[in-house]
Amino acid sequence: MTAIITRDLKKFYGSVHALDGLSLTVQPGTVFGFLGPNGAGKTTTIRLLTGLSRPTSGTATVSGVDARQSRKIARIIGYLPEEPAFYRWMTGYEFIDYTARIFHISTGERSRRVKELLELVGLAEAAKRRIGGYSRGMRQRLGIAQALVNQPEVLFLDEPVSALDPTGRKEVLDLIDSLRGKCTVFMSTHILADVERVCDSIGIIDKGKMIVEAPQSELMGRFTIPAIEVEVIAGHEKDLEKWLKSLRNLSWVKNTQVDGTKARLTVKDLEKARKELFHALNTTGLPVQRFEVVTPTLEDIFLQVINGKGGAK
Repeated sequence: MTAIITRDLKKFYGSVHALDGLSLTVQPGTVFGFLGPNGAGKTTTIRLLTGLSRPTSGTATVSGVDARQSRKIARIIGYLPEEPAFYRWMTGYEFIDYTARIFHISTGERSRRVKELLELVGLAEAAKRRIGGYSRGMRQRLGIAQALVNQPEVLFLDEPVSALDPTGRKEVLDLIDSLRGKCTVFMSTHILADVERVCDSIGIIDKGKMIVEAPQSELMGRFTIPAIEVEVIAGHEKDLEKWLKSLRNLSWVKNTQVDGTKARLTVKDLEKARKELFHALNTTGLPVQRFEVVTPTLEDIFLQVINGKGGAK
């Protein structure tokens, strides 16, 4: 069964169209990255899918359940909001146990489940410490543990690594990666490198509309940017700039950028560019440290799509 399906989903707040015909599909057991600039409609989408809000029109189902049936949805999903709230006077164990009681998990099963989850998120040793003494990364991991208490079919994460330091980000991303195949993860974020690291499929939304949705590998192939980077030895920055200027009017050069000792050329014909650049570099005598054909990053693709070059899905 498909994990998430939305069709022509709309949410209006007066004249504001938070969502304006959003359609997407998420396969079970995958990690789905939901991207978009601030105000694009990411959090609104999650609120609709988790039953916390109702659409103006359109349909949404989670594991076959209509998202408007909030009680049924609550039983099959887990949810970590962007800023999770905790009873800071509780210990980590007490908080997860309290959450398990809400789901009416039996005493014996509850004890086993709480210990299992705290172990999973790396908080077993901190289980008896008060949450008020947890770091931000620890609280995020605790939030994921509470979202997994009911063994959800779909886990919704809204900006799960925002405001975390590098160590906290790595801890949470490793945890998300470990959930692949155990449940479906729907992760909304603006940190593109994190999506590139853990997500199987990606959807990019802007102004309440889905702009592109595809498996990450397909997306990378679809938006390949033919580009070459050249790096010279320090002290030859001016020579590099002068050389770039001499290339800008050539038919196979699309765009040039220079940043200190590094130059990036976006080209129209990659094979021709390779041959021509090798020849041009040999004649200039520039001391080249690196010559590399570069592949696009998710950031490159995101900017292409949001700037209107990606085409609507």
